[in-house]
Amino acid sequence: MFTDELEHAILKTLAYSDIFDYPLRLDELYSYLPIRAEIEQMSLALGSLNGLVGIKDGYYFLTDREIIVEIRKQHNAYSQKLFQHALIFGQILGALPFIRMVALTGSLAVMNSFKNADFDYMLIAAPGRVWMARGFALLLNRLARLFGCTLCPNLIVSESSLAWPTHDLYSAHELCQMIPIAGMDVYLKLMKANHWTQEFFPNGFKTFKSSDDSQALIQKILEAPLRGKLGDHIEQWEMKRKITQLSKQADFGNETVFNANICQGNFAHHNQRTNEALQERLQQYINANTGGEKTNSSHERNLSNQPAVIQNDKELI
Repeated sequence: MFTDELEHAILKTLAYSDIFDYPLRLDELYSYLPIRAEIEQMSLALGSLNGLVGIKDGYYFLTDREIIVEIRKQHNAYSQKLFQHALIFGQILGALPFIRMVALTGSLAVMNSFKNADFDYMLIAAPGRVWMARGFALLLNRLARLFGCTLCPNLIVSESSLAWPTHDLYSAHELCQMIPIAGMDVYLKLMKANHWTQEFFPNGFKTFKSSDDSQALIQKILEAPLRGKLGDHIEQWEMKRKITQLSKQADFGNETVFNANICQGNFAHHNQRTNEALQERLQQYINANTGGEKTNSSHERNLSNQPAVIQNDKELI
């Protein structure tokens, strides 16, 4: 079994990214590492993992998985074509009533998209207006579809409930990988409320600076008639209507949360599937390197025959 903590941390990090056919640059591997270390230490540990870890064109990957380097390059080229469109629609989302923050999430946030123009977003809504904010976002999605794009507000959270209750590797990745588009001050509050992510990524992650996010005049005008009791009634009606509808969907379960403060429609149970795939990959490496039955160079299990488990495109609409 791997006794060196740093070596095991490197393998775990690469095993996680392998699920998404996503080899890592050295700086990315350092950021995603689950233990505190210096880059120089990590470089030495990578050298001792010869036969378990490969490198090509500056990307690190599990041995026998060199193919994912080209896959990442292809996905990156495809994502480049979509990225500006996702930013534009994200900025429009940020100007809609009761939406206080917009962040790009999922595969496109790490330039690893390969599907059609499906843009995943996390939205922060004004307190007491989560479901109304969702409704406005879906109205914009109807317009976006005329341009061949699909907007997926997969996670909508009230500004009064920024602390995410689930503290695990998958959730930490989702929070730290997102790209804020609108509402930078609220984004910074979100990350401060979820400082627990530093326990999973202690070497630090990319940071974004605060900006002037004063509420647009048009947004204030559109919100004005919906701030009082009329808005409260509409919010309650829409929440009850959609929760009743969404709760009847197949695969409703632990990763689907619908209440006054959170609308999360992860019907595909990405967190569970990702964790299962990670444990499977780690177990394969442990089996291949214990008991003296195999050397570091004999990995006949060949992970290249295993398809990537998911791309982070959750179903909600």
